[in-house]
Amino acid sequence: MQFNVSSRLDYEVRSTTVFVLNVEAAALRNQKVLAENLVLEPPLALDRHVANDSGTRFVRVVAEPGTFSVGYNGHIELNMHDADPATVPEVAIAELPLEVAPYLNPSRYCQADLLGRFAQREFGGLPPGHSRVTQICNWIYDHVDYVRGASDAQTSAYDTMVLRAGVCRDFAHLGISFCRALGIPARFASAYAWQLDPPDFHAVFEVYLGDSWYLFDPTRQAALQGLVRIGVGRDAADAAFATIHGDAEMTGMQVSITPADDEAAGEEPTVRAVGIA
Repeated sequence: MQFNVSSRLDYEVRSTTVFVLNVEAAALRNQKVLAENLVLEPPLALDRHVANDSGTRFVRVVAEPGTFSVGYNGHIELNMHDADPATVPEVAIAELPLEVAPYLNPSRYCQADLLGRFAQREFGGLPPGHSRVTQICNWIYDHVDYVRGASDAQTSAYDTMVLRAGVCRDFAHLGISFCRALGIPARFASAYAWQLDPPDFHAVFEVYLGDSWYLFDPTRQAALQGLVRIGVGRDAADAAFATIHGDAEMTGMQVSITPADDEAAGEEPTVRAVGIA
């Protein structure tokens, strides 16, 4: 499937400010960037970095006082791995690849240690595998209300459990925390999300099962087959679309993703396991 994605970020910069941007589609084995364009207004020198373990692409720029905008357009081809959920197992910790093991650890927004007792009581007795993670997502969907403005940049998974309300990043953080508490590696992912209404940067999570990472979205607001991944990390702190060091205020944001071929346009969501191998 192919998609056209775009985003625009507008800022009012009050003093010299360093921006670390993460809006370009990730460089992944199953996600091919056919064409893209990144435009900075005003034009600025930039530094680039690609994370070897995740394909996440970072751009750093230094903006002086005044208006500053970032525009990105990409034509992306997705080749998702499609599997029967019943055939996707969990992996014993002793058999995990060492590069995956860090995604078992608690992190700033995903306090798996604080939520471990609840996770074990609620989900520990379920049959292991893809279906258990699906049940975790079902629980979050049933017990946490999606409420815009209910959380902020400081809200953690533990806070979301108390508030029982949040947005996509909060749903993802809670899912990640429950999985890690059960010994299942999980990581945060930001994406351009087909069928998300209204369009926005979307947060989901990925779980390591079998020998691949599989996508999950407990908000049920977007099609897993239409997620163009931008960045991944331990939690949202590692995958922000813009990290700002200085004094700047966002004045506008636009995000879009549209099918670029008939295959995507006619695709319907399925109950298959969607992997990113």
